Amino acid sequence: MINIKNLNLSFGEKIIFQDLSLQVNDNARIGLVGVNGAGKTTLLRIITGELESDSGVIERSKNLTLGYLPQDLIELEPVPLMQYLKDRAGLSQLEARIHEIENKLAANPDNHEALLNEHSRLEHRFESIGGFAFESEAHKVLHGLGFSVSDSEKNCLDFSGGWQMRIAIAALLLSLPDVLLLDEPTNHLDLYSMEWLEGWLANYKGAVLAVSHDTRFLENIADNIADLTQHKIILYKCGYDEYLELKAQNEELLEKAYNSQQRELHKIESFINRFRYKATKAAQVQSRIKQLEKIKLIELNSPDKSIKINIPESEPSGLEVIKVTGLAKSYDDLNVFDGLNFVITRSERVALVGINGAGKSTLLRLLSLTEQPTSGKIKYGHNVKAAYYSQLSAQNLDYNHTVWEEALSVSSKLNSVERRNLLGAFLFSGDDINKSVKILSGGEKARLALYKLMLIETNLLILDEPTNHLDFNTREIIERALLKYQGTLIIVSHDRHFLDSLAERVLELRDGRLYDYPGNYSYYLEKRFEREENLARQSQTQSHNKAAQSQSHNHNQEIKAKIRDTKKLIAELEKNIASSEQRINEIDNALCSQEVLNDSNRIKALMIERDNLDKLIKSLYEDWEGASLELEELKSQ
Repeated sequence: MINIKNLNLSFGEKIIFQDLSLQVNDNARIGLVGVNGAGKTTLLRIITGELESDSGVIERSKNLTLGYLPQDLIELEPVPLMQYLKDRAGLSQLEARIHEIENKLAANPDNHEALLNEHSRLEHRFESIGGFAFESEAHKVLHGLGFSVSDSEKNCLDFSGGWQMRIAIAALLLSLPDVLLLDEPTNHLDLYSMEWLEGWLANYKGAVLAVSHDTRFLENIADNIADLTQHKIILYKCGYDEYLELKAQNEELLEKAYNSQQRELHKIESFINRFRYKATKAAQVQSRIKQLEKIKLIELNSPDKSIKINIPESEPSGLEVIKVTGLAKSYDDLNVFDGLNFVITRSERVALVGINGAGKSTLLRLLSLTEQPTSGKIKYGHNVKAAYYSQLSAQNLDYNHTVWEEALSVSSKLNSVERRNLLGAFLFSGDDINKSVKILSGGEKARLALYKLMLIETNLLILDEPTNHLDFNTREIIERALLKYQGTLIIVSHDRHFLDSLAERVLELRDGRLYDYPGNYSYYLEKRFEREENLARQSQTQSHNKAAQSQSHNHNQEIKAKIRDTKKLIAELEKNIASSEQRINEIDNALCSQEVLNDSNRIKALMIERDNLDKLIKSLYEDWEGASLELEELKSQ
């Protein structure tokens, strides 16, 4: 479909691509990765034809259609949402011409053979591109991306920037191109919409080339990883998780080869320097110089793993960090949530999740005391010292400062060298520190605001989407720092890997209420899936019961159906309990293994998994006891 051969591109003296090659075949699923500035977006724009390379060839199949989703906001037309989707899919013009022909036929029934032929041809084409089922399919896509049914008639320009990006995604998916080029498609999606998009892409018949900082997204949608490094692409024919392992192995081998080459170079250079001015050694010196010129130098491309962040911590807070009672928040007629009650204790790591619009950012603002509730109370415990990072924290900067002046504006125990090193971890290095804050991009401002937060002594961090605008390496540095942080964390993020690594408790905002899950994000997903299955089962059972009641009003049949469903539920619960207990036994056996005992990371992972399984089994037994009691009651009727 697309074959890129020996692509070269430079901006001034900066080399972007050097003999870069990549092939995108039918039904390919490729994740494009690389550090910030490697050229990922540039490569997508060259494929679309928006940019030209200095040299190289891009071969495309005949009549190939491309669909490109850029990172930046797309300008939409001031038309109703459904009409915009039809326009982008190429249906509106066809539909208009078909109606025009129908009106002409109605007005002049004579001499209509040519019009009938055109009408038949256009209608066949309309059907072949899914025109008759388009609105139904569009509503499915819009629902998956978080839109309501009534949104389809709203003007595109009435939506906020984030929702306009969702409209662009919907239009792109419904146009069904041969190749989808996606540049950070999950940036404006909540967790639910991201999961839906992954499911949609799994059934998509075209090829996908995607750039994303969401590692879970890449693992779920890609079966090949194109690593853009050192101006070239290395293709790993595997998923993202396996790619990380293979890349680490390759870098270890590369480092060994680099060290070996450096030792050899040092020997040659020492010989040249030692005998350069001895006539008897002139021929040998010249031979060594030629040998040196022929050596192709090995370059290391791994990130600097020595960069570490230790978030400054104040004295510990009291056991009870935040107590929330009867919390409610409304904006005019919009009731965001009501009657929230919960307590967060010292050193807890809490993830706050929910669909877009559920009120996550609103709740964080209330918890940070930067906004007042409509009713209810938020009480901080003893000695709580909080810091809050908002998605709008980029505004909390002095635009008259340089980056370095902003770095010095926060009181901290870090000295100048440590502050410079930390700035490097946040992708500000070299002359970047002398840039004026006012000329920074939105992402750079957000990174600088997060950097300043990491200098403050705290024992409570409230973070709203802290990993936005960070590349893989920087996100890992922040993640490691937060794992070492002994204070309390409350985090909103759509980065599922980030949440899974950090969260030990999940609070879900749903329909104005708060639901508490005592486990990590994977545990929450499991419980949410169980809940949705139970709701679907209950809905199915209720529908069945209603139908049965209206047909025969046979009470005994209803009881039998409930007994059968309850027995099935009990059997499923017992199966899950058995498999969970078996896994705990496997973990316990593994923890007795000397090989595992020598690996502290493995021990930690197994202990976390065991703790989550213990919590899961407790919950399963509670469900089993409830179902067993219900079965006994049903049998006694």
